[in-house]
Order: sequence, then C-alpha cells, then structure tokens
Amino acid sequence: MHSTPPVTTPAPGRLPAARRRRRRPRLLAAGLAALVAALGLTPLTAGTSSAAPVNVAEGSTATASSQENAAFPPSAAVDGDPGTRWSSSFADNQWLQVDLGAPAAVTGITLRWETAHARGYRIEISGDARTWTTLHQTGTGTGGTETLDVTGTGRYVRMYGTERATPWGFSLWEFEVYADDGGTGPGDERLLSHGKPGTASSSQHDSACWLCGPDKALDSDPASRWATAAETGWTDPGWIAVDLGAPARISKVVLQWDPAYARSYRIEVSDDGRTWRSVHQTSDGRGMKETIALSATGRHVRMYGTERATPYGYSLWEFQVYGTGGDPVAPPPLPPDPAEPLELVWSDEFDAPAGTIPDQSKWTADSGVGQNNELQYYTENENARHDGDGNLVIEARREVTPGTTCPRDPLSGSTTCQYTSGRINTHGRFDFTYGRVEARIKVSSTQGHWPAFWMLGSSFFDEGRPWPYCGEIDIMEHIGSEPGRTHSTLHAPAYFGAGGHGSSYDLPGGARFDQDFHVFALDWNSRGMVFTVDGHVVHTVDREELETSVGPWVYDGEFFLILNSAVGGDWPGPPDTGTVFPQRMLIDYVRVYQ
Repeated sequence: MHSTPPVTTPAPGRLPAARRRRRRPRLLAAGLAALVAALGLTPLTAGTSSAAPVNVAEGSTATASSQENAAFPPSAAVDGDPGTRWSSSFADNQWLQVDLGAPAAVTGITLRWETAHARGYRIEISGDARTWTTLHQTGTGTGGTETLDVTGTGRYVRMYGTERATPWGFSLWEFEVYADDGGTGPGDERLLSHGKPGTASSSQHDSACWLCGPDKALDSDPASRWATAAETGWTDPGWIAVDLGAPARISKVVLQWDPAYARSYRIEVSDDGRTWRSVHQTSDGRGMKETIALSATGRHVRMYGTERATPYGYSLWEFQVYGTGGDPVAPPPLPPDPAEPLELVWSDEFDAPAGTIPDQSKWTADSGVGQNNELQYYTENENARHDGDGNLVIEARREVTPGTTCPRDPLSGSTTCQYTSGRINTHGRFDFTYGRVEARIKVSSTQGHWPAFWMLGSSFFDEGRPWPYCGEIDIMEHIGSEPGRTHSTLHAPAYFGAGGHGSSYDLPGGARFDQDFHVFALDWNSRGMVFTVDGHVVHTVDREELETSVGPWVYDGEFFLILNSAVGGDWPGPPDTGTVFPQRMLIDYVRVYQ
C-alpha cells in the first residue's frame, strides 16, 4: 500500500453488472485467456527470419606485419571511419589481421583500398592465428573497393598481400568482414557480464546507497545498483567496467539507468583493461533503459561517462554485456511463464463457519501497528472472521488498544491506537511467481478508510530487503473519500509512493464500490501485467516499455498475497466526525491460476 495516490488515467467505459459468485472453476474461462492473449502477455513463438550480414570486424582488435608509421595503425582499417587507414612498409608479403573475438561464420569480405593496393593477395581464415585456410586468392587485384563472396568459419581473418601494385606498400581504408547476425545467432547470444568482476571510478557507500559497488550492476538484480561516490564521484568523468574473463565478440550492451544517468558517454572495449577503444559514443543519452547494438571484440567493456544529466553522479541498476565467447556465468533462470490453459493452483473460498478465523494453513495474521502514518492496530485475527455466508470479513472498528502507540488521532487527541483492524498474508504458505490472481471483494467507504488487496515481494521477509526494493503489486486499493474509484499500482525502487506506476478506475453512473461485490484481477508473466476490474482493463504494463520509460522491472521473483483494511494514513487522511464505524471489507474468494 503506497502512501500517496498514483497518477490516474481517464475512467474507462461501462462494466457488466456484478454477479453473485459461481462455484470455483478448475480452468480459467476462455474469454479471460483470450483477453490476456490479445494483450500480448502469453508466451510468443519466435518466428524465423534471415538476418542481414553484419561487419564483425569493426571495432575488433587488428594487428599487422608492419605499419608505415604511427599515423597508419592497423586499428584504422577496422574503425568504421573511411578517412583513416592502415599502411604497411614498402615491401611485399605484408598482412593485416583481425581478431573477431569468437568464431564467426564469414559470408563476405570488402576491401576498401587506398591507391597503394595489392595486385596479388590472399584472404585467409583461422581458428588459432597459426594454421590458416585460404578463402580467396588472386594475382589481378584491381584496387578501389573489392567485394568478395567467400564463406568460412574462424576467429581470425587476414589479408595477406603477396605483390604490390605500386612502389609503396599495402594500404586499406577499411577491412570489412561480414557474417550473418554478427556471427551470433539468436540461440547463441547470451549474457556475458553476469557475476563477472567489475571496477569503477568510485562507488557510493552511505545511507542513501549502501554498498553500491560495481558488482551490484552485474548481479542481474534490477533492485540493486552501482553509483559513484557522493564525496568524490559527483563529477565528470565517471565509469564502470567489467572483465568478461576471456576475449568475446560483443553484440549488445544494455544500460538500465537510475535517475542519475549520463547525457554523454562512450562504450569502450579493451583486450587488457588498460588500452581502450571506443565502439559507441553519444551526447544524447536519455536515461532509463538504453540498448546499444554493437559489433566489437574485447575482454573488458566499460561505460565511460563524460557528462552527467543531473547534479548527482552516475548510477546503473544493470550494466549488461551480450555476445559470444568470454567466460560467462549463467544468471539465475526466470521462472516459466504460465501455459495455456491456466489451471487453478491455489484458492480460498472462505466457506467456513461463522466466527472462525482465516485458514491457518493458508493465511498468517500480520498483527501490530501499520505504516504510512496509519492509525489502526492490526489484531491477531480478532478483526478477521468468517461470516458463515461464504465470506471473510475484515472489520475496522473504533476501539482502543492499551499499550500501543500510533500517530496522533485528531478526533481524540490520543497517541494510543484508537482503532483496530485486520491484515493477513500468505507468506511462507503460498509464495509464487506469475499467473492470474483474482479476488471478489466488496469494500466499504467512509472517510479515513483504506482497504486493499495487494502483493509484496517475498524477499521482504526472506532476505530482509526493504520496501520498495522488494517490489509491490497493488491489485486493488480504495480510499473511502472516493467511493466510486479503485486504484491499481506498481512500486519499485525507481517508482514508488506518489510516483508509483498505475491507473485508476471509476464506476460509471455514480455507482459506489461499497454497493456490491467486484472482481479485481491481475494477469502476470515475464513480459508484463494486465489489471482488470470485472473484466474491464484498468492498467496494462509492458515490461520493455516500463524499463525504457519508467524504471526497472522487479517482478520476476516470488510474491505473496495480502488483504487488509487500514484506518487513516497519508493517502486517505484520518477519520473525521462523519466517519462511521465499524467498516466491513467482505472477501468472497481469492484464486490463483497458473
């Protein structure tokens, strides 16, 4: 439950009339499954397509038998700049070699010659730079731009000049080596940076960011981050680097920025962690999630920030390097997405005798004072009982709990908790990832009342991870001063409280949520979420869109269910003289499908 209201969207259209519950279904209704599929939240079957050849030599490590002088190094022929070149000494039998970082299926070569071109030369390929296979050979080279259709697989490719066409040496503006999809097919590219050693210009370690070293951007945990130190690092430049453990062909870098992002930065690669080559540069960084396609080789990769976008330093939730080669450590696998048809895996229908407490095999009473400046004391199930008519009732009462301390109640002036209510959760009894979650609930509405059906990341208890780093999914929140409105919201380290990511729903025609039961549901998988009220879509979350425009997705771990009914708090405000007690929140059922 967040402390202030989320940003709302215009009210959707009319809902179907609410109905009394049916007996629980074993399989999810086809209409709901179709809704989820229409919104793209079912697993996709990858189509097949032919990738365009990519110049895999650009940005790679180049060496040569010689160079005319320091102005014409081997690297100049693989830098993507048509105005720089490599030039050899003035002799025959000279060569230029490029290390692709990992084996590649080569499909073509382009030689862009300077005037000093080769009449006779070979194109050769090797897996170890010692034993070479000839892919092409000629004694009638024409100079200019020569495009060669060749095929072969190897890590090293070289042009071996055997006869000069001029009195000078051999000189290439560009030596281009092409391979399909950068030599990395969809099934071959993998995350290379997970768990690898990282270094940085500085690291923050204080109350605002505890132990925020470079390892936190390399741990595949979107709720932990690296940040430059406040004392020395809130200045330019700032950098973070990763050692991939072995040479690699790098196809992609993903930067998931904290709000302290770089406006200007370079992506650099190195073979030894000392001499760096720039393979990408921008002065128009936009923060959030940036995905940078590359074709480069090296063992070390770094983000080198040259201009901050904020007064703070540089900070990344994730610094991810993809490609082939290296010495990768597999990140923890994602849980499988739910498969169709969804099947009921957990439920509570609350069909128990009147006056009995919630099923102890499914629910735990979460007693004690509340958060967010709430005024109630949550009892040990004294306020959560079955009504004998198929419902669980969570009742908020005006009732003093001696020996407790709450924020000052404006009606009584007392700081002893003046109200009681109930809060129950499934932690340790039912924790899960992904699926369809739904509950049929009738809320009550009065000033200062705040019922909710929500979920919290299990790491809150299991690892002691604080809110909002554990993640929160609010399926339904309702405040009594808005009787016809409910809210659905996500909270994470980069968006929480008033900045939570959510939408609201208003019942049409002035109807109130305390007049009848309504079904509040969440459909959730690794690609996104859909929140609905009585089948009407209220809020849709696309993971990629969230990461690129709001902040990290922190919803791949286990979560548990929570039902509660708060009194007061920062968002609804306290009860006033018109507030009516008791207030009863009725829950008909809670169901989870996977």
